[in-house]
Amino acid sequence: MNPITGNVSIDAQNIMPIIKKWLYSDKDIFIREVVSNACDAITKLRMADFAAAGGCSVRVEVDKAAKELRFIDDGVGMTEEEVMKNINQVAFSGAKSFLEEYAKEGDAENSGIIGHFGLGFYSVFMVADKVSIDTLSFREGAQSVRWESEDGMSFTMSEGSRTTRGTTITLHICEAEEEFLDLWRVREVLERYCSFMAVPIYLDEIKDEEAVVTGEGEEQEEEKEKPLLTPINDTKPLYTKAPSECTDEEYKEFYRKTFHEFEDPLFWIHLNVDYPFKLKGILYFPRLKEQFGGIEGQIKLYSGQVFVADNIKEVIPEFLMLLKGVIDCADFPLNVSRSFLQNDGYVRRISTHITKKVADKLTGMFKTERETYEGFWPDIHPFIKYGAMRDEKFAERMKGCLLLRTTEGKFLTIEEYKERNGEKTPGKVIYTSDAARQDAAIRLFTERGIDVAVLDQAIDVNFTSYMEYSGGENAVKFCRVDAELDSLTGGEDGEALDGEKLTALVREAAGSDTLEVQVKPLVNDSIPLMLIEDEQTRRFNDMGRIYGRSEFTMPAKYSVVLNSRSATVRKLAARDKDERSVLLARQLYDLAQLSRQPLEAEQMTEFIRRSMEIVELAAQL
Repeated sequence: MNPITGNVSIDAQNIMPIIKKWLYSDKDIFIREVVSNACDAITKLRMADFAAAGGCSVRVEVDKAAKELRFIDDGVGMTEEEVMKNINQVAFSGAKSFLEEYAKEGDAENSGIIGHFGLGFYSVFMVADKVSIDTLSFREGAQSVRWESEDGMSFTMSEGSRTTRGTTITLHICEAEEEFLDLWRVREVLERYCSFMAVPIYLDEIKDEEAVVTGEGEEQEEEKEKPLLTPINDTKPLYTKAPSECTDEEYKEFYRKTFHEFEDPLFWIHLNVDYPFKLKGILYFPRLKEQFGGIEGQIKLYSGQVFVADNIKEVIPEFLMLLKGVIDCADFPLNVSRSFLQNDGYVRRISTHITKKVADKLTGMFKTERETYEGFWPDIHPFIKYGAMRDEKFAERMKGCLLLRTTEGKFLTIEEYKERNGEKTPGKVIYTSDAARQDAAIRLFTERGIDVAVLDQAIDVNFTSYMEYSGGENAVKFCRVDAELDSLTGGEDGEALDGEKLTALVREAAGSDTLEVQVKPLVNDSIPLMLIEDEQTRRFNDMGRIYGRSEFTMPAKYSVVLNSRSATVRKLAARDKDERSVLLARQLYDLAQLSRQPLEAEQMTEFIRRSMEIVELAAQL
């Protein structure tokens, strides 16, 4: 062929800056693009001549001495005309015309061709100051072609020297991007983007041959035998198989290998959909350790076994980002804008379907394997609660499967809780946010046979409010053990006590002239005084602390309840006010505070000093 020089069509001067600064946010994406094209070339060969495609592969060579990175495939190759069309006309998709050509002869739509020639190939100019293509078409009588360019805007074409079918793309890496001449850097990129591509991919490092001394001092060049290379990718990843073909151990091994986890997942959902869209994948439920804050899931999105991105919330519902998994949507382009995803009905249907499959898995487990479901609850409840708050349809499906774990270790649905406790706590769920610190208050309820739910995670602050406003007419009210009094009052009051006298005493002990004080008979006579904190004010302040907005917190609202059935309270009411009665009142008040939270430094110092004083007084009796 006669040498050809020219400029790439469609105003490359405007296209190249877009490629470098907008289309690809990460420079290493060029490796994915070139390897994807090489895999397409082999897929094309398989469709055109299946027998010839046996054993085909993609080879990536790192030649640090020559400052070159080479991508070699033994696919269909290209003729001069195809190079002109697929490479020199940037906007043209070679895969599209190929599919049209072979549509009548085979199942072209299911061929797995990615179809990203053109702009995808030109991403190499982000890292290379010179690029060459050596290619030979599989077509009979074809001549080899060599294409070269130093800037992606002008090129030369001439007869090539390749003698075997396929294509070699050679990048001369520019000085600023020499990280891509490091074998481990290239391996890391290949494993991230190409770990599931359908064609075997090999990585090799080219080294200068060393002189070997033999005989009587004569130097001879002896080629060293290289170890056999193994593919860096899994051409048939587990998610591409039917669920019936996969074992539990294979699911666990895929999880450990893909996400570099040492701990096995709790369980998983295998997605295998052919209609109304093509969707494959596996979603894993990791062990969340009851910790919602700081949870980092990872959903890897693939297109035809080519990695696209992590955690694309337009495709994967936000609350599912707590999971780990692989989703493969073959119809997605590799480079896709957020606006496209946000406004595409197809994407919304996929997102809705994934949500439904997750809910179906969980509700099915609850109905048929409740004991197993309860065993998973401590790990999965943050995910389920978050999902219910974020997705109305998910919440509707899961509403009968939301559990409350009690201080006694039981697991109850809301309806079951109401059935067990409704007469004693009508319309209310009694809960604790710190079972150890609130133990005294908890015992007041459990001794009456009232279940106390444990809601001690950060997400529970929002979740209790969500359950109240979303429950409609049948919604329950959540009351913490130190905010609920109605369920604890009752029994004989005995002789009426002087409320005004006790109120004045407690207000002096607390150092507040406005503190609300009530004198009521509690069902248990062992607790003389309780601090009751307003539920809604406390929740508001808790949310402010969680979201780092302490400037919006409100002053805490407390009231004191003196137990009129307590012998200690009755003795205080009976004696005249003096230093000793104030001393005891202050001690009772601080003990009530301690049952809720630690005292401040000065308060604790005073509490200890006062305790020693009371001990000395007791010793004198």
